[in-house]
Amino acid sequence: MIPPLPLLSPDSAARFFSALPAAARRLWLKAAIAAGAAALGAQASAVDPASTPATCIVPAKAGGGFDLTCALARDALQAVRPQRPALASQYLPGGIGAVAFDRMATGRLGGPDTLVAFSGGSLLNLAQGRFGAHPTSAVRWVAALGTDYGVVAVHRDAPYRRLQDVVDALRQDPARVVFGAGGTVGSQDWMKAALLVRAAGRDHKAMRFVSFEGGGDALAALRGGHVGVFPGDAAEALQAIAAGAPVRVLAVLAEARLPGALQGVPTAREQGIDLVWPTVRGLYMAANVPDAAVRGWTEAFAEAMAAPGYAALRTRHGMYPLTLTGAPLEAHVERRLQDYRRLAAELGLRRWPH
Repeated sequence: MIPPLPLLSPDSAARFFSALPAAARRLWLKAAIAAGAAALGAQASAVDPASTPATCIVPAKAGGGFDLTCALARDALQAVRPQRPALASQYLPGGIGAVAFDRMATGRLGGPDTLVAFSGGSLLNLAQGRFGAHPTSAVRWVAALGTDYGVVAVHRDAPYRRLQDVVDALRQDPARVVFGAGGTVGSQDWMKAALLVRAAGRDHKAMRFVSFEGGGDALAALRGGHVGVFPGDAAEALQAIAAGAPVRVLAVLAEARLPGALQGVPTAREQGIDLVWPTVRGLYMAANVPDAAVRGWTEAFAEAMAAPGYAALRTRHGMYPLTLTGAPLEAHVERRLQDYRRLAAELGLRRWPH
């Protein structure tokens, strides 16, 4: 047992400590370091980053799937921790997530109070090198809050009543059908359109595709008659329909019919087109965030997603079951990146050089 130093003035304590034998000084120093580390550990564990004001970056314009992801994250946390400040949304459009990812990966944006929404489209762009020369480990993957599925939607007054009507039009002349969705060539919405054109037996390079900075802008263009077909996501379409948009969903790109508001819409497979497109939706943080902060957020979202009311909340935001954190989420991200790289190669998309 090491006795405590007597209560002395700083100068007297220094003289007392210097007069001790070397072995005793070493023991006291080791004990002081251990005590200090324990105190710091206790302080760090007491800090809960999910209880402080924080921001969820929406890496696109308002009205799309990223917006819904941040809204679900906010509401899910409020449901289990009603006293915490509500998670605030901040819009940072650019490259369908590229600007936000690059700033987080390079340390120009981030910190323990900043989350960023991501989707399967983000992973697709990352797989193609569109987010810059950054590996998967350039950010910390916090949670997958749910999954969405692709849809093929048209204006309510469009001549297309079934998915086969779109396929027939594409078969006659791909240039007759104008697709409009978020992202450019190689984005997930572009991929859905390209695969639909290929299913019609035509070359996807001949299709007409108008790119927008997010699904909200694309649906506004569909509403205005500027594009003919929206190969977007179910959550985006449902949000637009709930707001009164004249949108008709022709097919859902899921393995089976989706429950809820889209349960009456057949899958593409039911209509003879083998096209399935799930879209994970979740959150990441900067890689330089302390481990304790990442754990705090991961635990907060694990608690939120395990709450009894989370399923209903997720449905209200137009998403379907998929809850992942930690190593399972990282493994899911890696699998999707491999799938997307293979698909990009099949469609002749080049990997962006750096």
